[in-house]
Amino acid sequence: MSEFNLSAELREDAGKGASRRLRRENAVPAIVYGGKAGGNDRKPQAIVLKANELNKVLENEAFYSSVITLTIGEKAEQVVLKDLQRHPSKNLIWHADFLRVSKSTKIKAHVPLHFINEESCVGVKTGGGKIAHQLTSLDIICNAGDLPEFIEVDLANAEAGTVIHLSDLKLPKGVESLALSHGPEHDTSVVTVIAPKGGDSEEEAAAE
Repeated sequence: MSEFNLSAELREDAGKGASRRLRRENAVPAIVYGGKAGGNDRKPQAIVLKANELNKVLENEAFYSSVITLTIGEKAEQVVLKDLQRHPSKNLIWHADFLRVSKSTKIKAHVPLHFINEESCVGVKTGGGKIAHQLTSLDIICNAGDLPEFIEVDLANAEAGTVIHLSDLKLPKGVESLALSHGPEHDTSVVTVIAPKGGDSEEEAAAE
């Protein structure tokens, strides 16, 4: 599991004018919310991040599906990234939302799928098939302490004609597919090894 750290400061000014000023100063306005203290819901906090520090960690795919240590002033707490607002035409982050979590906080997250052994896949190497991805990421439910950086899908033994569904994925302990939590009728396909159309003899006959 990768470890990510971000530093922030409390933001006193509010409004669009203050946000525009911060962006001109190479800073990103953000908010951190959620969590409890003394049995009560904690209030949201407006914060500001350094744009260069945020942009650097955003280059790492794992940042989007990891628990992050966010230090506000001198106080550090655990958060996950919930939303990013980007400039419609420029490569700029407009605003960021973070959710406070503990290891036992139940969260919904969006994690990438990593397909391995595609080149050595039986259905491709010996069966002449082609791999078609229906999904490249997965919505999951888990405790923050069980949040995986990615879900691995091994295609080594997949034969031509194989369809791998959500229910076929080997999810880490404590991790559940959000779609399948709504019922088996949501068991959609993830990746397919498409069988070739006809054999060599059929192709030769068609050519003749």
